[in-house]
Amino acid sequence: MNMRVFAMVLLCMMTQGAFVVAQPLTVEECRARAMEHNRTLSAAKVKLEQSRFDAKSYKANYFPKISLMAMDVYSLAEGALVLDGGKLPIYSLAADGTFVPDVTMNADGTYRLNQYADFPDQEIEWKMKNLFIGNVSVEEPLYTGGKITAAYKMAKLGVDMAGENVRMTESEVLVKTDEAFYQAVRAKELADVAYSYRDMLKELERNVEAALRQGMSTRNDLLKVQVKLNEAELSIQRAENGHKLAIMNLCHVIGMPLDSEVEVEMPESMEVADGQDVGEEVLGASIASRPEYAIVGSKTEMARQNVKLAKSERLPDVAVMASYTYLDGGELQGRKLANNGAAAVGVAVKLPIDLFGGASNKVRSARAAHQIAMLEQQEMNERMELELLQCQNVYEEAKSELQLRKKALEQAAENVRLSKQQYEVGFETLSDYMAVQSMWEQCNANLVHARCQLLLAYTQLQKARGELR
Repeated sequence: MNMRVFAMVLLCMMTQGAFVVAQPLTVEECRARAMEHNRTLSAAKVKLEQSRFDAKSYKANYFPKISLMAMDVYSLAEGALVLDGGKLPIYSLAADGTFVPDVTMNADGTYRLNQYADFPDQEIEWKMKNLFIGNVSVEEPLYTGGKITAAYKMAKLGVDMAGENVRMTESEVLVKTDEAFYQAVRAKELADVAYSYRDMLKELERNVEAALRQGMSTRNDLLKVQVKLNEAELSIQRAENGHKLAIMNLCHVIGMPLDSEVEVEMPESMEVADGQDVGEEVLGASIASRPEYAIVGSKTEMARQNVKLAKSERLPDVAVMASYTYLDGGELQGRKLANNGAAAVGVAVKLPIDLFGGASNKVRSARAAHQIAMLEQQEMNERMELELLQCQNVYEEAKSELQLRKKALEQAAENVRLSKQQYEVGFETLSDYMAVQSMWEQCNANLVHARCQLLLAYTQLQKARGELR
């Protein structure tokens, strides 16, 4: 074949997807992809960062608050202040060394100035023009009744809760990923079982056809095999459709396009004979490692701090303040009116008076909320303990079921071998032989279910222990 023609054919085949290779994925790779692309987990991490910023904001309340203010105003306002004039007495030195006015007392008790100076009316002009005011102030709380400390501790508890929420979300993502992965594995292996069963029936069909040609079998026997074969073909189609949907669901969970070509396999650790390698840790672990346990504990502590915060509203607030103000501008008789600054220091005390019981009732409400939080914590802890016991039981049952399913498959395979020998020598009917084959298929499918169920049960057990990472 011409090399150019061969290259064109090769290019067309690749364009049409003839050379598309499915990407193999392990459960660890799927977990990593899901942790990277899950939006809920990303939002939980952003919430954690937000809580940290909130805690830093509340911590800043321990330190002085410094504020700067500057104002520059230009105004056209102007005016004049008129001072009325008059006669000003002239003082002279008396014998006793004091200064007395030179006046003469009249008979009616009035005075007459002997010597005086005329003081004309005075008009003082002022203009606002440009006026600048600058101020710097510092305020430091000395005592706030504990509200700053309580608020900061509540903010730190919020950080702890957000961190535990990230852990909880991660475990939920891992469980969801494992479920999707093992569903895809189960669908693939069920399809393989369906193909194996069909191949077994095809071999039987060929043998029956050969026996029919030699007159050692009947047409009815061949039809029975063909009916079973048609059912097997339908099972294969259903298994393939289930496999495609399971792969699409897995791609959705791990953030890949739904039409991605993905291949999954049963983990190698499940291929051992007894299945004990999936987890032999001692059962009976506590729930203290679970993020939910830490979250409900933090909620209860936050409710306790809220009681302190409510109490602080009935206590006084004491703060010390210092400021410096500079003023520049204005004119009086053509000269600048102000160009100086002044400092001030003060202490402020605020004492709330609860005449109508608003603050007292708020404290009672916070105490009730604390009691509710403690009851909810007890209830949640009991539920988690029950969930842990249930997961332990399910895991133990799944291990036992896996052992039984493996033995059942071994027995079914041996039964198929013996039944085939009996059928070939004419000691067993075709219907019985096909029933044995059908039982072998069911045992195979049951084993696939048991393997995936054990892996999922172990994942759930790890989550119930708080060990899923």
